[in-house]
Amino acid sequence: MSDVSQFKLPDVGEGLTEAEIVSWKVKVGDTVKVNDVIVEIETAKSLVELPSPYAGVVEGLLVEEGATVPVGTPIIAVRAPGAAPAGPAATPGEDVVPTPTEAEPERQAVLVGYGPRTAAARRRPRKAAPASPEASVPAAAALTAAFNPVDHGEKGAFEDEIGPDGQDQRVEEAADGPDTVATSVAAEAVRVLAKPPVRKLAKDLGVDLTAVVPSGPDGTVTRADVQEAADGTARVARPVESGAGWNGLAREERIPIRSVRKATAAAVTRSAFTAPHVTEFVTVDVTRTMRLVERLRDSREFRDVRLSPLAVLARAMCIAVHRTPEVNARWDGDAGEIVVQRYVNLGIAAATPRGLVVPNVKDADQLPLRDLAVAINALAATAREGKTPPSDMIGGTISITNVGVFGIDTGTPILPPGEAAIMAFGAVRKQPWVHKGKVRPRWVTTLGLSFDHRLVDGEPGSRFLADVAAILEDPAQALVWG
Repeated sequence: MSDVSQFKLPDVGEGLTEAEIVSWKVKVGDTVKVNDVIVEIETAKSLVELPSPYAGVVEGLLVEEGATVPVGTPIIAVRAPGAAPAGPAATPGEDVVPTPTEAEPERQAVLVGYGPRTAAARRRPRKAAPASPEASVPAAAALTAAFNPVDHGEKGAFEDEIGPDGQDQRVEEAADGPDTVATSVAAEAVRVLAKPPVRKLAKDLGVDLTAVVPSGPDGTVTRADVQEAADGTARVARPVESGAGWNGLAREERIPIRSVRKATAAAVTRSAFTAPHVTEFVTVDVTRTMRLVERLRDSREFRDVRLSPLAVLARAMCIAVHRTPEVNARWDGDAGEIVVQRYVNLGIAAATPRGLVVPNVKDADQLPLRDLAVAINALAATAREGKTPPSDMIGGTISITNVGVFGIDTGTPILPPGEAAIMAFGAVRKQPWVHKGKVRPRWVTTLGLSFDHRLVDGEPGSRFLADVAAILEDPAQALVWG
């Protein structure tokens, strides 16, 4: 029986087909215990930390950071405690060739849900490439866009849509970093050291290998170097030539379509061309809602809660859904049925540094205003960190997108797949408004409701939107309907 076990990339419970290796939490030679976190992966929905199903010593990391691999790919080899090393340790990106081993019975992985593993094979690393005559230069670290929330209205908003403002910061940080490394014509003529898979990746991404600063052993270009060059976060091995684009950057940049962006593109395309969208708008005087929010913030029950008009809108939608259940239904074309959902899993669209995600608050209609505000805050905090669990990303019934945090009056949002309605919450602004026969400055916002016309006719859609507007205009209406 082999002393080395290989852990294969599992499906973490969301129909996963592939994932990117974001960062290894262990290195070759480390001792690990069962359920120790060994790697962080990025799926189409979230960042996930994977625990080890084996105990022992890390024999090899079989996949580089930054590489995207399909489910079932061996990603790490762990040697059993006390067993002798099988040979030179495998490192990410190193080509390895399995050698025949005696048949061995399958053993069950310790970690529940990952299923049985197949018999592990010993691996023999290929001979290392000869040393490069040039000194290697470490690649620049990837720049991460900073996240700063934006208030919605005057003291009254919550950043449910997470708007990264890191573009200018990225430029500034790049300018503060080391100068780019220039190479001479003679240096460019030297053959670039890169393995065939890395060369193929560079070709697929349109990256010129001679312009990439290597970070691998002996000046070898790694997959991470190529990926960083494609993402525009790595230094280049020659100065920008004439005819560059903005801020001295390349005139064109190619960014791989993956993870959240790939999933979002597929979802909105499927929704836009499956569900016939209708969007209606209403402009509302929300002065009473804004005053209510300010009063509640000073109350004992809400002193430790970040309350915003978004929470009031969320509560208003939950109340209005009970009066117009069509907006909370689901179309099941395969069964030829309309599914009436007598619960509200309220989605909150969040624009995170990883892309757009729509996690949802389960059974939101059962929560009082305070608990709903707490749940929304928790969703946003988790989304900021890219830690939204798969369970929070499925099962939504109706959603909100808060475009007002960007100063936008309203929008025509696309439905999350499977949902019948989504509400766009516009910016809350002080505007001249006729109130009690006189023009006065009032807090005003515009709501935009998109709904699936297969499920929701114009009359119930309009009634639902009017009900939500009525509660925002006079929150006391919730006592009558709630």
